[in-house]
Amino acid sequence: MKRLFFTQKNTFLTLLFLICGVFSYAQNTQEFKGKILDKDTSKALALADLTVNNSNISTITNNEGEFILKVPEDLLDNSVSISYLGYKKLDVPLSEFKTIDTKIYLEQAATVLAEIDLVVPKDARTLVSKTLSLKGENYFSENVFMTGFYRETIKKRNKNASLSEAVVTINKQSYTSNRNDGITLIKARKNTDYSRLDTIALKLQGGPFSSLYTDVIKYPKFIFTDDNMDDYNFSFDRSTQIDNRLVYVVNFKQNNNVFSPMYSGKLYIDANTYALTSAVYSLNVENREEASKLFVRKKPRQAKVYPTEASYRVNYKTKNGKWYFGYSNILLTFKVNWKNRLFNSKYTLQSEMAITDWNIDENLLTNKDTKRLRPTSILQDQASGFSDPNFWGEYNIIEPEKSIESAIKKISKNLKKV
Repeated sequence: MKRLFFTQKNTFLTLLFLICGVFSYAQNTQEFKGKILDKDTSKALALADLTVNNSNISTITNNEGEFILKVPEDLLDNSVSISYLGYKKLDVPLSEFKTIDTKIYLEQAATVLAEIDLVVPKDARTLVSKTLSLKGENYFSENVFMTGFYRETIKKRNKNASLSEAVVTINKQSYTSNRNDGITLIKARKNTDYSRLDTIALKLQGGPFSSLYTDVIKYPKFIFTDDNMDDYNFSFDRSTQIDNRLVYVVNFKQNNNVFSPMYSGKLYIDANTYALTSAVYSLNVENREEASKLFVRKKPRQAKVYPTEASYRVNYKTKNGKWYFGYSNILLTFKVNWKNRLFNSKYTLQSEMAITDWNIDENLLTNKDTKRLRPTSILQDQASGFSDPNFWGEYNIIEPEKSIESAIKKISKNLKKV
């Protein structure tokens, strides 16, 4: 799904900078910050969904359970719907939110009754095939124009070396169409500390497109095809709930007699509609050479590059009985072995995209002065922005984690010294 370039550092700077158009909403917004927690344990809930009712405005919590939500003034009388897998859905009036330090507690859903579990289809593979075949009934059958926030981090060992963020507009094609989605770059910023990248630099091709390709329903060809379904073993796990609805959990993994890299993970399928609500999966990277071919486009001849982890997550949201792509998270870890060197290098790349708004009318979310991206595009260094706390204006973004905030400050200081 992702294409990566490992290049010598002195050639990394020769790439062309992306130029992006900038625009902002005309209406004023109010910003709320806070945290979503487990009611019993006070444990932070990562990737909890927050959606402003009677609108398409939404956000998601980061890995520390923190959120930032910007709401137009004409919607301040509304409430916010908060949902999380395995927990009861909760509606909270915006009047109860604070500008900082809002704390919202979710209660775990009651265990699904054993007699309800008896209605689970007996054949897990048949259920998955049915889910894939019902995309026309369960998902948008028209083009939708989405606003998304994209973040990409690259670490060498455990230190952040590169940070990229962007607001994009997505022309999300109908789930019944064979046409690929399109992405327009609205606003972006990126800082890179080349001293932390040492003698090699990692570049990601595609960026936001890779996030869209995790959409199993729109792009099943990356995981499930008519030709490879027999290569997987499907089985049922214990059912769960989301938004007070029963959800079947299906485990899948490649058969023992299959040696090419395939995926394993869990599919969360709505029991009433058979719609896929979420998927968590990983690529089998035991076959290093074959797995490397799936990712590495270019590298130095004296280096061997192979993935040690490739994990994916996609979440869907529902509106008026139809589901749509809502969030994606990708984690890739690579090792670089150099010829005639004693120690290797480890690089970790993580990217995520959250849909923060959508509309049927393109003109409500974008304009004609923005930059159209291609699947081969690479988000390039743009030094401006990280020192400006108001850079994103009224756009909804994913609240940065403490480690990212710290890395932004350190990288900015190093760039000033240079």
